[in-house]
Amino acid sequence: MSRRARFTLPLLALPLLISAGAQADDATLQPQRLSIGSDLTYPPYTFLENGKPAGFDPAFMTLLGSHLKLEPQFLDTRFANLVMGVNARRFDVIASALYVTPERANQVAFLPYLKSGASLMVRADDSFRPQRPEDLCGKRIASIKGGSWIPKLASLSKDYCQANGKGSIDSREYPTSPEAAQALLAKAVDVQFEDAAVARITSDKLKGRVAISSDTLIYPVVIGLAVRKGNDVLLSELRQGFEAMKASGEYQTLLAQYNLAEPNAAEIAQALGQTPTAAQ
Repeated sequence: MSRRARFTLPLLALPLLISAGAQADDATLQPQRLSIGSDLTYPPYTFLENGKPAGFDPAFMTLLGSHLKLEPQFLDTRFANLVMGVNARRFDVIASALYVTPERANQVAFLPYLKSGASLMVRADDSFRPQRPEDLCGKRIASIKGGSWIPKLASLSKDYCQANGKGSIDSREYPTSPEAAQALLAKAVDVQFEDAAVARITSDKLKGRVAISSDTLIYPVVIGLAVRKGNDVLLSELRQGFEAMKASGEYQTLLAQYNLAEPNAAEIAQALGQTPTAAQ
């Protein structure tokens, strides 16, 4: 039997208002509850802390649930099974740092709500303050092994740095992000290339020994909530709740806490594989 734990967060449980005539399977699987598929093994987005869901997505869904008058219920589900799970009606919505892609948009209905990407970290006592990948020519770069940006840095090193006589980017991969940070502190590398939210947590834990030098997300990706295609009632309710979070300022506060951003219309259209006209 696969491991799947259920966690309920203490929120006021009031019924979701659904238009007359809507079928039960057009909204939530259970009255007064919003069941959420989430892989709780991916800090700082989704993880367990003292046995309870924690991270950006649980915090976001807790706030969203309060606006919908629904009680969030997290079902710990491995990432590879999330799309299948929502389509099999095992839960209502996916909230688990799910990248928006055209291929996935053919399988589920997305509500894009987040933009992630990478940040650059340097030692706090170093005067070098890179802002963008082009600033890394001739530098030693640490990152977690298999990071999605590594092929991009290799292309940049060849096509931009070497082509312009600026020196190649020396990418060095480490098994974990903490090991990459230790290499930075030990001056084995000049910069750590890291997921933006992970970079924020790392800088906080190291208490000022490292600093995030970049002020915008690098190689951004759009993340979305996902529901079963055809569940238009729930998708509409989620969208309304999201707008209420933005109007209250709760959403912006949460983004700042995790060093993340809101995607714009053009970025969402690109993630969905739409043309600019289709996005308008």
